[in-house]
This record gives sequence, structure tokens and C-alpha cells, in this order.
Amino acid sequence: MPELPEVTALAADLDSRLTGRVIDRLTVVAFAALKTFDPPVSALSGTTISGVTRHGKFLDIAAGDLHIAIHLARAGWIRWRDAPPPPPTGRPSKGPLAARLILDDGTGFDVTEAGTKKSLSISVVRDPADVPGIARLGPDPLDESFTLDVFSRILQDAGRAQIKGILRNQGIIAGIGNAYSDEILHTARMSPFKPAAMSADDTARLYDAMQSTLRDALARADGLAASELKSEKKQGMQVHGRTGELCPVCGDTVRQVIFADSTLQYCPTCQTGGKPLADRVLSRLLK
Repeated sequence: MPELPEVTALAADLDSRLTGRVIDRLTVVAFAALKTFDPPVSALSGTTISGVTRHGKFLDIAAGDLHIAIHLARAGWIRWRDAPPPPPTGRPSKGPLAARLILDDGTGFDVTEAGTKKSLSISVVRDPADVPGIARLGPDPLDESFTLDVFSRILQDAGRAQIKGILRNQGIIAGIGNAYSDEILHTARMSPFKPAAMSADDTARLYDAMQSTLRDALARADGLAASELKSEKKQGMQVHGRTGELCPVCGDTVRQVIFADSTLQYCPTCQTGGKPLADRVLSRLLK
């Protein structure tokens, strides 16, 4: 799933390609992906794109007085096309193509989603805040206003909720998902099951780990095209997605905990005092 660093890089890449260009049409192939009906998709035709930005993990393409808000979910991606697409075959495809934006010169991009579980969303709105997922977003962790004091209040308000869940809750902090929450907690040397309300020293350590992890990932992704971002994200991970491999910090074996719809990875030596976490939802190892 693309998270804050990748979506930021995607927005920058698309902004450099799209700003000032005129939309010919947006064709939605996977109709379940389109979450709005007013204004209609046809209203985008002939509009000029003024920029591409990010809200949490949402892409925001401003075109005329409208916005195309795209959430790539777990398996979505953007694929740029330097040439006009092939003519339609006449029969709807069951492939990964969800939508296709075509500019007035025939170039553009495809929005794709792999797998059978489809959760990608596309909204055409007059204001980004009209998208419920954007309206619910918490503060951006890289915004100047997101200070240590702000973070400390968030954690104290969360009480005994597990810190892993707090970091990836978009309504509390925007943009961090499963992968970077694993990486942040590993950098902070902190258990994913530790309660969010923690000491001032632990809060400061976690805040610094969040800032350094996200900013380092942004620096690695800076200037990369969309086609390069997935591999860069994978290569930059220290524990996430590396079950069974050696921790690059201490050499212990990276372990995982499996939940119903996701997994987390961690290093026992770095994060849990050498103790493996029980691989079930009710695990409550705190330190």
C-alpha cells in the first residue's frame, strides 16, 4: 500500500507531468471504484489541470473548479502512458485497469488495482473536503504544526490503545500505514503493543523516529518516477516485509504477528527485550 512518502512522490511526479495540461476524458472501467456521481465524470472534459497535491494517502488532481481524489488502497497504482491507449475491444475487461485519464494529446495515466479485493476509490468533487476519507483525516505528521507537544497530546488522549494502531489510524495521524508504522517503531526500539500513553522520554523518542523515518523515505523517493517507487519502498525497509531475515541493527531474526487482514513485523532484540510476541490478536506484551 502506498503511504505518505510514496503518495508525496507520486503527487510530485504527476504534478510535473500534468500541470497546465487539458483533460480529454476520464474513463472509469471499474465502476465500483467511482464513489461520486455529482459532478459527473464528464464534467472533467476540457478542464485544465492546475496541480497535483496530497491529503494523507489521497492524491488530489485539481482540474478547473473540480478535484479528482484518488485513494490507491492496498493494491492500487498509477501507470503513466506516453502514447495514446489502444482502441477498446468492445468487451469490459476483468483485468487490473480501474480508470484511465486521457489528455488532449492522447497521453495520460492508468489507475490499476491488482488482486480480487477491490478497495481503490476515485471521487470527482468540487472540494476535497467533500470526500469523507479526506474530511476525517488527522494532522499530517510532517506539517510544521505537528510538534512534539501535539503528538504528546494525541498519545495521552489515546490512553492504553496500542501504539501500532494509533500510528496507522488515519483519523488520528494522516499518511502512515502498516509498513511505516513498523519502521517507525523499530527505529524507536518500541513494542507495537505498547500503550500509547507513555512517558515524556518515550514520546520524544517515538516522535523523533517518526520524523526521521518519514523524511528519510521522502528523500529516497524524491525525483523518482511512479514506476520506481514500489521497489524503492521495499528496499528501504528494515523490518517490514522481512520476516525471517536478520535485523540490520542487531542481527536478530525479524518476526511477525499475523492478524485477520494484515501482519506486522518487528525485531525482538530491538523492540521487545528479546521476547517474541504471541502471534494472536490478544497479545499484550507492552515493553
